[in-house]
Amino acid sequence: MLELRDVNVAIAGVRVLRDVSLSLRPGICTVLIGRNGAGKTTTLRAIMGLVPIKTGAVTLEGLPLHEQPSYARAGLGLGYAPEDRRLISGFTIEENLLLPALALNLDAAERQRRLDEVYTLLPQLADMRKRPGGATSGGQGKMVALGRALMVGRKVVMLDEPFQGLAPALALDYAKTLAQLRQARTGLALLITESSPNLLDAIADETLRIERGAIEPAETEGNLARDPAPDH
Repeated sequence: MLELRDVNVAIAGVRVLRDVSLSLRPGICTVLIGRNGAGKTTTLRAIMGLVPIKTGAVTLEGLPLHEQPSYARAGLGLGYAPEDRRLISGFTIEENLLLPALALNLDAAERQRRLDEVYTLLPQLADMRKRPGGATSGGQGKMVALGRALMVGRKVVMLDEPFQGLAPALALDYAKTLAQLRQARTGLALLITESSPNLLDAIADETLRIERGAIEPAETEGNLARDPAPDH
C-alpha cells in the first residue's frame, strides 16, 4: 500500500535519514522502534511531506506521494498524529476533530458519519466534545490527536510516540483503544513509532528498528515487541 524506497532526508545540511525503505500493508500494524533522535519522527514527516526528501521515493498504491504537496496527502487517506498533538487550544475538541474533514471539503453527512465513527471508538471524546482543546490533559490530548487522524486516515494512520508522557494507566487504555481500532478497521495500515515496544506487544505485526537514520533488518518475522527497550 504505502512504500518508502531508499529515502534520504537532510535537515540544515545534516543527513537525518539514510536510505530508509519500508512497506506498510493493509491490516498490518508496523512499529518503528528507536532512540530519541534516531529518525522516527523524520520518517513520518517525510511521508506527510512536512520535510522534503533529498533522494528516494514514497508511493501510495503506486502513486508517487513525494510529488504531491503536503496539504494533499490527507485527502489521499493518510492520517497523522504528531507527538506534540498540535491541537488548536481555542477550538472545542469536536472542532479540532472536524478541522481536517472541513479542510477536505467533505459534505456534512460524511463529516457526521466519520465523527460518529470516531466517537464510537473513542467514547470519552464524545463526553468532552464541547471542552476547549487547550483544557485537555496530556492523555486526553493524545486521544484527540488520534481521533483527528482517524477522521481522514482511511488507508494509513501514523502515530508518533503515542505513549510518550502518559501515566501507566492511561498508556494501557490507549493500547486497548488501538487494539479495538484494529478490530473496527481491519484494512487499515498502522505505523507507530515508539522508544520502547512493550505496550504494543499485543498489536504489533511487524517491528522495525531505526538507528542513526537507517532501518536495521528485523531479527525475525512477525512480532518482535518483546525485545528489550533501547537505552536513551
